[in-house]
Amino acid sequence: MTFAEKVIQFNQELEYTGPPLPSGIRIMNPYKEEELAMGSSSEFYRKFYSDENKRHLILGINPGRFGGGVTGVPFTDPKRLISECHIPYEGRMMHEPSSVYVYEVIRAYGGPEAFYRDIYINSLCPLGFTIMDNKGREKNYNYYDSKELSAIVTPFIIDNIKKQIALGCYTDTCFCFGTGQNEKFLKKVNNEHGFFKEIVALEHPRFIMQYKAKSQQAYIDKYLKAFSGF
Repeated sequence: MTFAEKVIQFNQELEYTGPPLPSGIRIMNPYKEEELAMGSSSEFYRKFYSDENKRHLILGINPGRFGGGVTGVPFTDPKRLISECHIPYEGRMMHEPSSVYVYEVIRAYGGPEAFYRDIYINSLCPLGFTIMDNKGREKNYNYYDSKELSAIVTPFIIDNIKKQIALGCYTDTCFCFGTGQNEKFLKKVNNEHGFFKEIVALEHPRFIMQYKAKSQQAYIDKYLKAFSGF
């Protein structure tokens, strides 16, 4: 099987079957909830991953509602799927700041073909979470936002790290999006399970876009320098 077909199969089989989540928190599985996610993501992977090459892995936190939670492609919102990956998308035209930044990095790297030839992006928890705020609006939620949720989904996360390595990812270095809780959690489970020789943490794209937008180029340069080391 090509890398693409392995990822597509992984997405098709992706399902949370663990203990019930804490009250008010909902699991978000785009491949079962979004009509277009499986088709658009499969087209994406067949376009960029139809080979048997190994790749380095980037692990984010968990999918958000406006990027991977819609398209099925991590850190790729509908606008970037169309404009940068040249894959048609007829669904809701969402905008995710993290996706904007990631594709600035990809453009600086040499474009999607060059980037995805070397790198596979997903998340520590490949399914997302949402919670309702006090005004009844659904909001993104992270696996580490409550200790109870984190403890419940840890076995699911560990199982899916193993499955993502088995897609064909190198284990010398893993890149982590997030230099706070995500890095802390990944390093903890890595110390316990020995998945990777080294974890290289980079500031999360959302953090950069929200708090460090004026320094965006410096962070792009930092990302490229990190990726040049493998």
